[in-house]
Amino acid sequence: MPPHPAKTAGFTLVELLVVIAIIGVLISVMLPAVAATRGSARQMHCASNLKQLGLAMHSFQSGRGHFPPGYQSASTVDPPPATRDAVTWDAPPGWGWGAYLLPHIEADYLSDTIRYDQPIWDAAHTEIIRQTIATFLCPAATGDAQPFLASDAAGNPLTLDGGPVEMGRSHYVASHGQESCWGECGASTTGVVFTNIYTSETTNVQIDGDASQVADGPFYRNSKTKVREIKDGLSRTIFLGEHASGLSDKTWVGVVPGAYTHPRFSSPENGPDAAATLVLVHAGPSGGELDITGEPIIHPINFPTYHVGQMYAEHVGGGNVCLGDGSVRFVSEYVDLMVWAEWSSMADGDSGEDLQ
Repeated sequence: MPPHPAKTAGFTLVELLVVIAIIGVLISVMLPAVAATRGSARQMHCASNLKQLGLAMHSFQSGRGHFPPGYQSASTVDPPPATRDAVTWDAPPGWGWGAYLLPHIEADYLSDTIRYDQPIWDAAHTEIIRQTIATFLCPAATGDAQPFLASDAAGNPLTLDGGPVEMGRSHYVASHGQESCWGECGASTTGVVFTNIYTSETTNVQIDGDASQVADGPFYRNSKTKVREIKDGLSRTIFLGEHASGLSDKTWVGVVPGAYTHPRFSSPENGPDAAATLVLVHAGPSGGELDITGEPIIHPINFPTYHVGQMYAEHVGGGNVCLGDGSVRFVSEYVDLMVWAEWSSMADGDSGEDLQ
């Protein structure tokens, strides 16, 4: 009898299909884990950026005796600058907190060429203010990372001294506190502020262009906040947070008179807001800011009002904030509203509850 031919090893069609199915199942199981790992890495990178900015805040404070201004504006000088906004009283030079931190985040190559006593939109600053600085960008933000043109109330490009103003982007903003002082902090002589977040008690304050009469957070127009003024303590006061460009444009540069920040999508309480929101946000409640039921609005990270003047992150479940001591916390988007409001004020006498 002739010998049987040797059998060759191989897969049957059924076996091949089973292997392919198993590989598909493994991939489907692994993909969420890979996505979660990448998301965690982006969140940590973002936290690292905020940590650098928080340390830069303290470096600035050590040299000057106060933290940088929310933004600098010759709003109350007499006679007023020709480019002062008639409503908000925003005026040159306009440089914001981010621009003042440049020497402290290894961006001396930019700060050394800036004339901080001259307007942002001065022709000598055109290329400087367009720069993209990695420390101001969160890798989780899906919106633009490129420079953007300042726009007017109608959303058209704003022109100053005959030309447009294009500014580098930031995904981080500074806290104005509970109260906002944007469009109402100019020609208006008085304003309404909430004096008690638990009873919704309000009071009238004299403004006359002085944002410090309204702001209860560490950063506002022409602020020079000292450590001793933060009565609630540095470790219990929010300084910085996130605002991804998927919601609206923010910049490290500063504030341009006549500019408006426009939302990129619609929501019930959202709309364009004045130029200060290019660099600042607030937590609410703010005097006169009520929801459709007549209740004062408090908006923590990702709260569905989606104001251009609130914090907004694209991490899963919340976003990062930098406290006054330079530490960084990841805060849930379901944080208790009153706790968020307490930690946003620098002298609210908070209840002692933790921010989480």
